[in-house]
Amino acid sequence: MDISAFRQEYTRAGLSRETLAPSPFVQFELWFKQACESHLAEPNAMSLATVSAGGAPSCRAVLLKAFDERGFVFFTNYTSQKAADIEENARVALHFPWFALERQVQIAGTAAKISTKESLAYFLSRPYGSQLGAWVSHQSTVISSRQLLLKKLDEIRRKFAEGRVPLPDFWGGYRVTPQTAEFWQGRPNRLHDRFQYTRDGNIENGWRIERLAP
Repeated sequence: MDISAFRQEYTRAGLSRETLAPSPFVQFELWFKQACESHLAEPNAMSLATVSAGGAPSCRAVLLKAFDERGFVFFTNYTSQKAADIEENARVALHFPWFALERQVQIAGTAAKISTKESLAYFLSRPYGSQLGAWVSHQSTVISSRQLLLKKLDEIRRKFAEGRVPLPDFWGGYRVTPQTAEFWQGRPNRLHDRFQYTRDGNIENGWRIERLAP
């Protein structure tokens, strides 16, 4: 199968320094709202890249569940591979692939656990089945079959049949505090618009904005 001829010209929009918000969080909120209004499939889906202490990279899709000027929050099992990587090396990258809008957002920074109170508030908002699922899966460990998961699900359902499902002590959120944030808008002839925000304490609002070559 020859895929070398796959082509698509990006002509939907452009991006200029004059139209950018002074803060990457404001700019992200604007683009995120537009992604939602365009009815993209799971606009909060993002790739999370981590690197182990030994330098082995790993990448997977997770869901953004909150963001503000403190950073970008996702939830996971604290015994997972991603959590082990973050424990050894807190530097991570996020990538939002909004290709239907000919846009990408890339964020690089450091990840840290959020408070138990914050994790509990989100856990209680999850559907009942998802709450049970957090107890069932010891994420990233080898299992012999799906039947093992379903058996464990039945056990957990019976265990918590009489009351509210508690927050597992091995499950919760991480907040990624960005050091850089890049906004990418596709343009014709592969001359894309790319702008990168970089934290800079010498600038009044704390962010330096620079255009990058495509």
